[in-house]
Amino acid sequence: MIHFPVMCNEVISFLPLHKGAIIVDGTFGAGGYSKAILENADVAVIGIDRDPEAVKRGHELEAKFGARFRILEGSFSCMKSLLAQAGVAKVDGIVLDLGVSSPQIDQAERGFSFQTDGPLDMRMSAHGQTAADVVESLSEEELARIIWEYGEEKKSRRVARAIVSFRETAPIKRTQVLADLVRGAVGYTPGIDSATRTFMALRIYVNQELEELHAVLKASEDILTPHGRIVVVTFHSLEDRIVKNFLKADTTSLSRYSPSMEIGSKTMWKVLTKKPLSPSNEELVINPRSRSAKLRAAEYIGSGVS
Repeated sequence: MIHFPVMCNEVISFLPLHKGAIIVDGTFGAGGYSKAILENADVAVIGIDRDPEAVKRGHELEAKFGARFRILEGSFSCMKSLLAQAGVAKVDGIVLDLGVSSPQIDQAERGFSFQTDGPLDMRMSAHGQTAADVVESLSEEELARIIWEYGEEKKSRRVARAIVSFRETAPIKRTQVLADLVRGAVGYTPGIDSATRTFMALRIYVNQELEELHAVLKASEDILTPHGRIVVVTFHSLEDRIVKNFLKADTTSLSRYSPSMEIGSKTMWKVLTKKPLSPSNEELVINPRSRSAKLRAAEYIGSGVS
């Protein structure tokens, strides 16, 4: 399947792509953003991904762009230490495209999709517990909490009850087994497949995606140069809320008389998107998977006095 980096033009428009800039593509995936950035500006790009398959694709880009591109294997929450190991202390821009990538969805053996049958895995890396481990081991109460909090599934208790009841007679190791269980428990849901929210919740839990997001946002304050920028594309209301609240909490008003003076905060962000941007109608036609995407961007002003 052809990969379309979501809101690519908008992402590029917010990044500081002056000559010699260093940009981190913290969710390299299929490499769409990295390739577009490298083709549009005389900058260096560092890709980061915990998915071994994505890292292989990154090595192909290294061969094409030479010293202008490097791929690092690891979680973006470890961005600061990964960059330090690569000899990089500061960067000019960070882009994050959260959630699951198209290649991961399209590979049935990765277990992310309820559209095709495959092992119930859902790991973005090759390590840690799988979604099958989660549905087999957690209590009904804990499963219901995860499905409600991360998937915002109103019938989370019913879904958890169905999972626990089924696993007493047979293991849940395939995506289609779980999808059918969830659909039976939830019933018809207008507009989306009834299994969507539960699968999303399990994926977020397995990969600790919200914890990862919190960590990389905080790390960005140490990594970005003054006036460096961060661009984040989210696909889930919880993710978007985290980004919005982080920037809001760490944003300060600047004095109209002295723009360099802080008021009431140690760290300053200049939010560049008053409201999150959504994909254009043209993009939705080409790439329906982008329909829930929201983009937020901000400029890091730097740390002030205590």
